Amino acid sequence: RIRDNLQIGANQYVFKLQGIEVASSEILPGYWLAMNPGGLPEEVEGVPTKEPTFGLPAWWVTMAEKEKLELQGYTVVDPTTVLITHLTEFIKGNAAELLGRQEVKELLEKVKETSPAVVEELVPELLSYGEVQKVLQNLLAERVPIRNLVVILETLADNARVTRDIDYLTESVRQALRRTISKQYGGPEGKLQVITLHPEVEQALADGMQQTQAGNFPVLGPEVTQRIYDNLTPLVERLAMMGHPPVVLCSSKARLLFRRLTERFLPNLVVLAYGELVPELEVESVGTVTLK
Repeated sequence: RIRDNLQIGANQYVFKLQGIEVASSEILPGYWLAMNPGGLPEEVEGVPTKEPTFGLPAWWVTMAEKEKLELQGYTVVDPTTVLITHLTEFIKGNAAELLGRQEVKELLEKVKETSPAVVEELVPELLSYGEVQKVLQNLLAERVPIRNLVVILETLADNARVTRDIDYLTESVRQALRRTISKQYGGPEGKLQVITLHPEVEQALADGMQQTQAGNFPVLGPEVTQRIYDNLTPLVERLAMMGHPPVVLCSSKARLLFRRLTERFLPNLVVLAYGELVPELEVESVGTVTLK
């Protein structure tokens, strides 16, 4: 819901989730937001600020300055685009929290209209609405689209006969969605720039795996963890400078463990398994994370 709030500034806006402020920023009507794509001189006449979605340095500039900066190669967008982009990324980033059991039930009822067999087979005989919700939330938390619900539900029905482990079910669904994931990150050219993991890193993750009721988590020593971070960070920055999303590619056994190891300090890092990509996708590594 959109509400006017007299307690904030005239040009400010706030995003709330379950009544709690999660994000906020400010836009200046009549101005344009200019961002340096990298490598350009930062001689900008404007109001310094930060681009709200990704936190990049930016400036609010006038029309005259806008035209000059565009000729120099700057990215310049209007206030409406800034707000819409921020809202879109906010929704994507918090979609998992927005998906409740009632929403899951409504989604399944919609699928039932065209594919009743898979829904009737799955719920409630094999999984509860809550368990389906957790799988969908796991997918959304890593920004995996859940539009192809029939494939998701069929995969759950196939695997839930073996186990009801949510992590296992989620990883199985991710592999079933390999075409969706490949298209999402491979782009129209079918090419993907990635960071890979050295076998010694994957072995360290396996050796340090700890099983809990909440799932499997990597427990590594501080020195090993710091080496991984120190080797990973410059490779992520290299991909960013090349204009590519930060993607790590590893084995299916290491994928979830590495995701859980890095999600706090690199929440936007994409961690994919080889089995989540179609064979025809062209993959190129920009570097490998080691323990050295």
